[in-house]
Amino acid sequence: MSTTTSTSVQRSFEIPQSRIAGGRFRDDLRGMSVVWRRELIRFIRNRVRIVVALVQPILFLFVLGTGLSPIVKTGSHGFDFKTFLFPGILGMTVLFTAMFSAVSIVWDREFGFMREMLVAPVRRSSLVVGKCAGGATVATLQGAIIIVLAGLVGVPYSPVLIITLLAEMALTAFGVTALGVTVAARISQVESFQFVMQLLVLPMFFLSGAVFPLTDLPQWLAVLTRIDPLSYAIAPMRSAIFEHIKVSPSLLKTLAPSITWDGWKVPLGMELGLIALAGIILLLVAVIQFSRPE
Repeated sequence: MSTTTSTSVQRSFEIPQSRIAGGRFRDDLRGMSVVWRRELIRFIRNRVRIVVALVQPILFLFVLGTGLSPIVKTGSHGFDFKTFLFPGILGMTVLFTAMFSAVSIVWDREFGFMREMLVAPVRRSSLVVGKCAGGATVATLQGAIIIVLAGLVGVPYSPVLIITLLAEMALTAFGVTALGVTVAARISQVESFQFVMQLLVLPMFFLSGAVFPLTDLPQWLAVLTRIDPLSYAIAPMRSAIFEHIKVSPSLLKTLAPSITWDGWKVPLGMELGLIALAGIILLLVAVIQFSRPE
């Protein structure tokens, strides 16, 4: 056999080079996108979930708000207590929806789908980021539906106000979803996660000032409201709403007070920065949790 023929035979048996997926930013970005889209698809297809998630906020807003209006002393005639309650209802919607999104991690682990995701040729951090982004998007969309009811409680449909509320809800949803993912990372049963979720969600909601003003509180309760991270999300949303309605300075001071630390007023930017910082820290903790071997 000639040298030319031998070379041709060798070339015909050469195995083409192949690239193993993973290790590149493009692969991680694709993994984030897949997880994010999966969360959106699950949300859009589950119409019952969308409707049920709206029932509780509507009941709180119109039933509780209407029932408390006659007995709540606002210090001003004609003020609708539901207007005060509205930002708290937005926070509640985001809180419950974002935490509920994290329960799918426990479902995926219980039914084996999580193991298939973890062996994918992408960094696990990309899966966590995609999950948090998806949960935050779903929670923000759910909150956006509640904004449609703003006109019924005396909140104007101002484009600036709506954009501000959407941005603040998105930031809050990111932090809460990161918290839920961190908690769900080491829970293997749905029932256990539901108990833990109730233990976290209800105190966060009631201590945030969503249903009562954070003024003239007992010292122990005032301390708890300042520890609650959701307080720093409700306060900016309420301030944004009160800037677009006519209220007296005394009423504004009573119903929408600034959060203070030992008499020092916490700036609005710092309140939002604390939410962002908490979300980033929780996201890093979730990444560490998922990086550990099962």
